[in-house]
Amino acid sequence: MDDDIKPVIWLGDSLKQVKSFPPEVRKDIGAALYDAQKGSKSPDAKPFKSVGGGIFEIVSRFETNAYRTIYVVQIGEQVYVLHAFQKKSKTGIKTPKKDINLIKSRYLQAIKIGEEENQ
Repeated sequence: MDDDIKPVIWLGDSLKQVKSFPPEVRKDIGAALYDAQKGSKSPDAKPFKSVGGGIFEIVSRFETNAYRTIYVVQIGEQVYVLHAFQKKSKTGIKTPKKDINLIKSRYLQAIKIGEEENQ
């Protein structure tokens, strides 16, 4: 494996969620995460400012649905996938509070993992 490729750490059920998405969506997410692993940012990844700096959101649309994958790259030498979900909100683009709370919780978990690896 290339030394310049960061490993992906899947937190919670994020991998299970991504695997449940349509193949076209999984391909988009995989390509964007691979860009993150190489140290670049996919055009499909946008800053996710609801939690903190260095967190990005991949939005993939398929048919009439929107799928979101939230990841962070600025902790250690890994890419942490914090959350993946199908956005079902009918009230605009705002991310539901329960999802934001889950992302915050997993972000703190990723920080803890990163700190433990640096000891």
